[in-house]
Amino acid sequence: MQTAQQMDFPAPGTADFKVGHIISVTGAKVMASLISVPPGPDAARRLNEAVQIGALVKLPTTGSVAFGIVSSLATGNPSPSPEFGEQWVMEIDLFGEYLTPDSTSPDAALTFDLLRGVSLYPGLGDAVFATSPAELEQIYKRPRASNVKIGTLHQDARLPAYLVTDDLLGKHFAVLGTTGSGKSCALATVLHAILGAHPFGHVVLLDPHNEYRRAFDGLAEVVTPENLQLPYWLLNFEEMVEVLCSRDDNSRTSEAFILKDAILNAKRATVTNEDERRYITVDTPAPYPLSALLHNIEAAMGQLQKAEQAKPYLRLRSRIENLRADRRYSFMFSSLSVRDSLPEVISRIIRVPVAGKPLTIFDLSGVPSEIVDVVVSLLCRTLFDFAVWSDRDEAVPILLVCEEAHRYIPNERSLGFEPTRRVISRIAKEGRKYGLSLGLVSQRPSELSETILSQCSTLFALRMGNQRDQDFVRQALPESAEGMLNALPALRNQQAVVVGEGVVLPMRIRFDDLPETKRPQSDTASFATQWQSDGVPDGFVVRTLERWRKQIR
Repeated sequence: MQTAQQMDFPAPGTADFKVGHIISVTGAKVMASLISVPPGPDAARRLNEAVQIGALVKLPTTGSVAFGIVSSLATGNPSPSPEFGEQWVMEIDLFGEYLTPDSTSPDAALTFDLLRGVSLYPGLGDAVFATSPAELEQIYKRPRASNVKIGTLHQDARLPAYLVTDDLLGKHFAVLGTTGSGKSCALATVLHAILGAHPFGHVVLLDPHNEYRRAFDGLAEVVTPENLQLPYWLLNFEEMVEVLCSRDDNSRTSEAFILKDAILNAKRATVTNEDERRYITVDTPAPYPLSALLHNIEAAMGQLQKAEQAKPYLRLRSRIENLRADRRYSFMFSSLSVRDSLPEVISRIIRVPVAGKPLTIFDLSGVPSEIVDVVVSLLCRTLFDFAVWSDRDEAVPILLVCEEAHRYIPNERSLGFEPTRRVISRIAKEGRKYGLSLGLVSQRPSELSETILSQCSTLFALRMGNQRDQDFVRQALPESAEGMLNALPALRNQQAVVVGEGVVLPMRIRFDDLPETKRPQSDTASFATQWQSDGVPDGFVVRTLERWRKQIR
């Protein structure tokens, strides 16, 4: 090792601040031995600031300057006594470089464009330097493509952090982090930044807990079961089976067989043109009255030879009648008149025209739990089918954001609703070809479908303490950023590691502050404050029960 007398120890931040030399190169990983420092806390502090976990360092080669992220620090050769000295080792993950032709002047190097990946590797014994503030500014400078600012860099709070809009939205993204890490605020920050720069956007947000209404007050059309009709005839056959048929397999099979013929005949009966009738299938979104469906079931039941064969018919009829009478399902089954309202439904969902509200928030908290998966399947499938059949020259790009995504696309195929899983999978795999982008938000990354998550080219990783979640995210990453991911358990609120196509390079950021009025309503109740007094208003229980019974929020 270099001794303290042999080395020159300049102030950190200068371009020639040497912090070590290379002792091993393996693929994209480099091991380096740190320089020794003069005795005293100040010198040690300056070195530690330059090589802390997540810090950027540079490694000059014969024709380039490579950059890497410090991923670990260790004592490589422990000694039995401090006076003998010991070797300090750091591990570096390489992530990019800029080329330095012979004609390049030192000043020109400060205006470089960093390239992802490394073509020229440093050699054994080569020096490792701290990255200067000027170089850090160049590495994370504002992208030339359309971009938005969402926060500041962890390494230097004076430098802004940018997202590349088209790459973020065009190639899907995910916001992942444990409960309380700030996922909702992170998503609100990103959407506010994007919609602030693109006021005529088209964003659909599935909100299972009614968190985002306040955050986007004035910018969003909030859709609830009370103010939107999703007609039953929009459901495809699988979704109708899920809503109307029994849970046990034997009964479901017999009921589904009856239901299929009844639905198909009801749809065909509404079409008078024989040529158009040929195109009607059981999945065609064609309007038909529920009374026709009931009539077809009863007509088929009337042709039975034995009374005991009528059980599946009676169960179907009873289920349909109960749904029509249940107020919770009125947004789907209460309409007496049947008309083709699909154009109005689609226009409201995707905001055409925008009319000052580029975001549609679907408040799913009021949807009965037994059919919430069906409603999500219907919404996602409707958006996808509309995108597929839109004329490419006229189509508008749409962003679909799924909160609590692990509920709809679980890793276990036996869980969740298969049609919902299938349509979100199709959006993940094919959506960008049709201008339909996907944003996933989850507090349980390891419970998400790995296949679908791997289609998200940009990941916002917030604090995660669970090792299984960390390993899962590490496997799903579109590029190596292990040095930053190792810091996931220690991230503070409002901090995240962002990697993928939506950013120029992997970065650890602090999100911008959101005003109180723009924050999602997801704060935990203050037990300590509310349990200090018996301040429950008079009539609280009675009013709550009345809303519960009448299903009024």
